[in-house]
Amino acid sequence: HHPGAFTVWLTGGGIKGGVSHGLTDDVGYNIVENPVELRDLQATIIRQLGFDHHYLTMPFQGLDQRITGVKPVKVLEDIIA
Repeated sequence: HHPGAFTVWLTGGGIKGGVSHGLTDDVGYNIVENPVELRDLQATIIRQLGFDHHYLTMPFQGLDQRITGVKPVKVLEDIIA
């Protein structure tokens, strides 16, 4: 697993076809364009499923935890059709 970059294919569900988002250097190690946090990808998928990630929680250690965590999250609007 790479600590800073990952690849995922999304199809259907209102995702634009034929779009690449983000870019790594020539050896695929450093992110050089449009970095995406995993929580941003999760929030985008959750939105396309029709839910609001702010209110989607799960019980964990006696607290209701948001699936996308507590750090700021951005939905990837530019990959949504």
